[in-house]
Amino acid sequence: MSTGTFFEDLRIGQSASIGKTISEADILMFTAVSLDTNPIHLDAEAAKQTVFGERIAHGMLSASLISALLGTRLPGPGSIYMRQSLRFVAPVKIGDTVKATVEVVSLNPEKKRATLKTICMVGDELVIEGEAYVQVPSRG
Repeated sequence: MSTGTFFEDLRIGQSASIGKTISEADILMFTAVSLDTNPIHLDAEAAKQTVFGERIAHGMLSASLISALLGTRLPGPGSIYMRQSLRFVAPVKIGDTVKATVEVVSLNPEKKRATLKTICMVGDELVIEGEAYVQVPSRG
């Protein structure tokens, strides 16, 4: 198995980002995978009656970009996603570009685990914030 960053190479403040524009197809595919058929995501008429006034993307669709970062970039392949806290701050709409960023905030050398601040932004607006805890491959 290929590996991303080894624990010994992680540094406080190290970060990585990924961006994705959320499309109608993304919402439909996420609905199929997650089985979340909440009308706020799928039914324009029902969504008009909500506080948002229109359809919004599943919160976990945007949050899944965090998983993509942890598994492919930082720490990357070989890391094990153990825990995540999330606070959904604002909605993501069809056509919005979500930028997810993870940043190493603490390291536990004894257990080879890292805590990362996780955020998702649409432009200058915070849409999700949280913290991830991951097991990271070690050289030793």
